[in-house]
Amino acid sequence: MRQSRQLNFAGKTALITGAAGGIGAALAQGLAARGANLVLTDRDATGLKAVASGLADYPVTVHIHPFSVEDRQAVAGLPAWLTGRGISVDMLFNNAGVALGGSFSDVYLADFEWLIDINFSGMVRLTKALLPGLLQRPDAVIVNVSSIFGLVAPPGQTAYSASKFAVRGFSAALRHELADGPVAVCTVHPGGIRTGIARNARMAPGLSDTEKQAGVKAMERSFRLTADQAAEVILNGVARRKPRILVGVDAKLISILERLTPVHYWAVMRRLFVKEPKRRGEGP
Repeated sequence: MRQSRQLNFAGKTALITGAAGGIGAALAQGLAARGANLVLTDRDATGLKAVASGLADYPVTVHIHPFSVEDRQAVAGLPAWLTGRGISVDMLFNNAGVALGGSFSDVYLADFEWLIDINFSGMVRLTKALLPGLLQRPDAVIVNVSSIFGLVAPPGQTAYSASKFAVRGFSAALRHELADGPVAVCTVHPGGIRTGIARNARMAPGLSDTEKQAGVKAMERSFRLTADQAAEVILNGVARRKPRILVGVDAKLISILERLTPVHYWAVMRRLFVKEPKRRGEGP
């Protein structure tokens, strides 16, 4: 039966996907500061080594294991890799994610499927692989990172919103299935966080470099919190085993707006947040 007291991170082991930068790297820092041992995964081996080096002053054990959550063979072999090193995972942070910008009619289907495979299917594969071990731990947690775009779905984000709504639905159903056991499930909905996800996003074909850069800058203007600030909010929520963790004032406001007007929220958001292009003859 799940314990009601606050989760103690010290001495536990956390596995983090997408740990080479952004929120993943900040979670690694925050967990190490709380005394948790770490298994850091990412497709960026160089980035993983840099993050691990930055944790050298903490009296915790840090393992790095470079692979992509797209790699079915690597994910399937992960339990054996952990067992071979005597590692028992208590906390799984499904954080790895990518972005794709552009209208559905313009993006390549292959890019759409690439995003779904990482943001959703990769998370499902990791959870399936590690759940048997987590169920053997006395006090475990699965943390799935969705997005504010798992609460609302703006135009130009069909792939990203589809994946993050799927993360939300999967997490809710899994939470209900595991309600009487030792594993808590937390779903995280970050708002605008200063990471490289927008700059590293794939874009619909046909856009000029100028248009791509303008799109990235427009997105990054909405980024309010640093990754470190986001990680602190997430870890404080995980410590309390909160089912839904909203990160940032924007995430909290959007959550309220979606509940008030679940069908027509975009009309409100567009007036509040979208800067319309000026018509000819209009002043500055």
